[in-house]
Amino acid sequence: MTAPLEIAANVLMTASIILAGRNNIHSWWIGMVGCVLFAVLFFQVNLYADVMLQLFFIVTCVIGWLQWRRGAGGKPLPITRTGWRSLAWVVPAGIASVAIYGLLLHRFTNAYAPFIDSAVLVFSIIAQFLLMNRRIETWAFWLLVNTVAVPLYYSRGLHLTAVLYAAYWVNALISWYWWGVQARRAAQAPAATADA
Repeated sequence: MTAPLEIAANVLMTASIILAGRNNIHSWWIGMVGCVLFAVLFFQVNLYADVMLQLFFIVTCVIGWLQWRRGAGGKPLPITRTGWRSLAWVVPAGIASVAIYGLLLHRFTNAYAPFIDSAVLVFSIIAQFLLMNRRIETWAFWLLVNTVAVPLYYSRGLHLTAVLYAAYWVNALISWYWWGVQARRAAQAPAATADA
């Protein structure tokens, strides 16, 4: 039987993730509440890296909400791309961080699947920073996170969470496409105005 805490956490996070994919600012405060519930849930099943991740998410939800609200020079923060140079150091740094944090969890805690749990933590952090800055590549990282998270959560008996993370995988694909459409429209808007 699925615990009420798991149901509530998933309902809120589903709403937050769908709103993020639709580029809606309300994603942030709903996500904050969902993260608090998930932190408690993950602590109960010894997924300590995921607990730390939820605490990180709470802080970044506040920052993301402020960034999206403030925008860029009074205008909405635009959807942009991350350069290849940035990705060329971010991905290897992420892999190294997974190895280091996984070793620490393995050595000093009773964490379940410390390296897999660490991968969810590290690449979620990267994805979250990209999301906060409205970078399209956020969705590629969320696809990776969800791919790893689904079997991890299922193996800990969090079946509803695993199913919803599978749905988040689909949402990330759709959102990746949708953000690309919005970015192209925004890029064409000034040209259309100049031609008028």
